[in-house]
Amino acid sequence: MIIKSIKLFLQNVWKNKLLTGTILESNKKFNIIFIQESPWLFIQSIPSSLSNEEYSLVGTPNHSDWFTFSSILLNNNVFPRVISYVSMLHFKFSLWKNICNHRDICCFSFFNNSNIYYIINVYSNATQIALKYLKDTKANIHNVMVMAGNFNIRDSSWDLSFNFHSNLITDIADSLDLILSNPTNQVPTRYLDNTNDANFVINLMFLWLNSLKIDNHTIHLEFQYLFDHALLTVNISIIKEFVLDKWHTIIKNSKEEDKFIAELIEAIKNQHWTTQ
Repeated sequence: MIIKSIKLFLQNVWKNKLLTGTILESNKKFNIIFIQESPWLFIQSIPSSLSNEEYSLVGTPNHSDWFTFSSILLNNNVFPRVISYVSMLHFKFSLWKNICNHRDICCFSFFNNSNIYYIINVYSNATQIALKYLKDTKANIHNVMVMAGNFNIRDSSWDLSFNFHSNLITDIADSLDLILSNPTNQVPTRYLDNTNDANFVINLMFLWLNSLKIDNHTIHLEFQYLFDHALLTVNISIIKEFVLDKWHTIIKNSKEEDKFIAELIEAIKNQHWTTQ
C-alpha cells in the first residue's frame, strides 16, 4: 500500500505513565506518536539463572494498537528518554540502531512507493547531549521526512521573545535537508509554574525540504497547565493526490460515441490473434 501522508502526534509527558496511556488510547487517528521523557517503571522481579539475586523487569506503557520503538535499554538505571509508537494498521517500520544508538534519539524508517523515508524522535536535555551526538555522527541517511521533539533550545528563529540565535540545531537540520516547520498558532510550548517567568518555545518540528508542501504543525493548549508541555500535531504530505476536476463522458448517439466505437473496432481488428 502506498502511503500518501502521515499524521504525527508529539508530547513530552514528563515520565507520566497515566498521560502516556491516555495518549495511546485516545489518539488512534494518528499514525505515529512521539513521546519525550517517557516513563519507565518496575514491573516485577524475575529469578536469575546466573545468581541468587532476582532480576528487575522494567517497562514502559504499551498498547495493542501500537508498535513500540526505542533505543536499547542499557541497564535498570539508564533508560531511553524517547519512545515512538507506530500504528499497527498500515505501517511497516524498521528501527535503525546502527545509525543512531542513543538513549535520547529514536531513528526509524518506512518503505513507500520505492523510497525509504526516515523519521527521528529527539529529546535533548539542557546540555544538548543528543544534538551534539547527532552533529558528530556522520550518518549517511537521506529522505529524512521529519525530525521532531523536545530540543530545550531557545532561539530567535522560533521564539520571538528571545533575542539570540544558535547554529547547533539549524546546522543539523541543514545536513539532513530539513526545514523548520512554523506553527499555525505562534504560542509557547513550555509552560512554567512560576508566573514571574515567561513561557517559551522548545518543542519543535523540522520537515523534509523536498516535500511536496511544507505543512504547518499545530500547537494544542488544552492541557498545558496540567502537563507543562503543549502537544504538537502535524499532517505530512508524502505523495501528491491527483483529483479529476470532472468526469469525462461520451453522450449516447453522439458523433463522439460513433468515433469511439469505430476506433475500438479498428483496434480489435488489428490485434494479432493466435490459436493453440
